Amino acid sequence: MRATTADREQSATYTYLICALAWAIPGAGHLLLGRRQKGLTFLIALTLMFAFGLWLEGRLFPIESTEPLVVLAALADVGIGLSFFIARATGAGAGHVVALTYEYGNAFLIVAGLMNMLAVLDVFDIAQGRK
Repeated sequence: MRATTADREQSATYTYLICALAWAIPGAGHLLLGRRQKGLTFLIALTLMFAFGLWLEGRLFPIESTEPLVVLAALADVGIGLSFFIARATGAGAGHVVALTYEYGNAFLIVAGLMNMLAVLDVFDIAQGRK
């Protein structure tokens, strides 16, 4: 039996909603798709990485069009989802350049965001039936 256009549109909408939720809350997409262990692992690991990055006095980079590498770091930071916006709203992530742990904090923040983006791609593949 062939899928109708309406079925495909509903499936695509569902996939994009799952992906949006997976971006907003690390691990949520996997949990919704029934991948409980993966979802909990991503939720705990990525949230802790982001929290450690803030604790190590890392900086949540602003999007400054004059500095391309800063823009890339900012996009990586946004990859963690709602945690980024909550941290930004509360004033966390200002960074302290003279702190010994500043660069480590930046690395944790950036890697947490990039890993969450990879988790979203994994959710997309699972929702599409590729995995």
